Parts: sequence; C-alpha cells; structure tokens
Amino acid sequence: MALIDTHCHLDFEAFDADRQEVLQRAVAAGVEAILNPSIDLANSAKVMQLAESNETVFVAIGVHPNSSKTWQETSAAELRNLAKHSKVVAIGEIGLDYYRDKAPRAMQQQVFRRQLDLASELELPVVVHNRQAGEDVLRMLLDWQAELASNGSPLADRPGVLHSFSENATFAQKAIAQNFFIGFTGPITFRNAPELQQTAAALPLDHLLVETDSPFLAPHPHRGQRNEPAMVKLVAGELAELQELSIDEVTTATTANAQRLFRFGAQQ
Repeated sequence: MALIDTHCHLDFEAFDADRQEVLQRAVAAGVEAILNPSIDLANSAKVMQLAESNETVFVAIGVHPNSSKTWQETSAAELRNLAKHSKVVAIGEIGLDYYRDKAPRAMQQQVFRRQLDLASELELPVVVHNRQAGEDVLRMLLDWQAELASNGSPLADRPGVLHSFSENATFAQKAIAQNFFIGFTGPITFRNAPELQQTAAALPLDHLLVETDSPFLAPHPHRGQRNEPAMVKLVAGELAELQELSIDEVTTATTANAQRLFRFGAQQ
C-alpha cells in the first residue's frame, strides 16, 4: 500500500521532539511521499532543509493568507529563486482566510493573485487554503485557470488542489470541472460531519487526494491529539468506505492523482 500525504507541516514545533520518529512511522505505514507547504518566506529555509535531509519530503513554497502582511515587493523574486530547487513541486500554501482575518481581505486577494501569477510563470500547481472565503477563492481560481487555458499553459490540466476541503459538492464539482483536485483531511472521519462525508462520497475518485494537515485535524479515533503523516491511512480508509471501494483502490488512485498533480521527483 503506497500512500502520499499531500499536506503536512512537519517543520512546526509540534514535531521538534520526535520528527525523525514521526517520519519513520510514516514510512512504516506505507507513506512514500509527504508534501510540506511553507506559510511564509521566513520558515521556507527550515522547510527546505527538512526536504533536503529526508528523501520522502517535498516542498510547496508560498505565503499563507494569514501571513499576507509579510509580503513585500521582493517576495515574488525570493519565491522564484527558491522554486529552482528540485524538491519544490508547488506554490503554497496560498489562498484566502476570512475566519482568522489577520490581514485585510483586499490585501489577501492581492497576495493570492501575485502568487497565482508566479505559479503560471513557473508552471507549478498551487496548494490552496480556503477558510470561510469560498466564493472569492473559487472566483479567483476559475478566472486564473481560464487564463491558463487561453494561453495554452500545460498547467491548465493540473492547476492545483483545494486543500482540506470543507465546502459542498457543488463547489467541488465546479473546481473539478476546471481540473482542480480536492484534498480531504481528518474531518471526513468525524461523526458530526455528514455533509462533508456525503460530498466525499459523491466526487470522482480521479480528482481526490488524501492529506493530514499535521499536526492539526487528527482523524477519528485520534481526534484532539497531535496528527502525523502515518494517520493519512485513516483518511484513505474512510474515503474508501464512503466511496464503497477497497482501501487498495483508493490508495492506488489517490497516489496516482498526487503524482499527476505534483510530479514528485520528476525534476531530480
């Protein structure tokens, strides 16, 4: 069983005491690759160092919407330089967050758009954060993907993933129709999330990914504990149950989807 955790923050201090043991448990659970997004330029160096020292770890570079105030005129150039590294496979974690609201919405949208433009330039897919900003996120992503398609960009076929998806099936279907992938995390295992489970059951498997968002959102029965990449197996298991498929079918498909989107190791 080969799994890919397409979203995990291994660089966070929650893993400082046992990071290597966490990685060993992931490998033992069948996790063959982990995507670690950065949240701003300041932590990118730590993320890159982690990827360089661990074969299974890959990187998305970007400025999280909650870090939008850190964006400067030099930020795009700095990200462009980081993207030269062979372990960088995406731009992220980028998007909009109207729940935390740590930066003005207009500023978040501007920083999001600048990074979408950078992704276009570098032909790297995006890892998208959306919290209570669905209407604006979807509008900006669909406009961007339409531009990619009209310009003949190969990225139009694999523009990115809506990470830790929490919207409804109609929203997901609009994104999938424009070639976006949908990433599911621990909440699809929660017993108080029937709408999300119905959405996961209804979507086509060829556009779904599994992720942990570690150290957050641990799946049932570990809810409330620290999450880690090995637990992505529980997310895949729940998705298999919801889709009425075998765990092998789901892991094979989601791993192939992740490889199609991020092309892990293709530049090495």
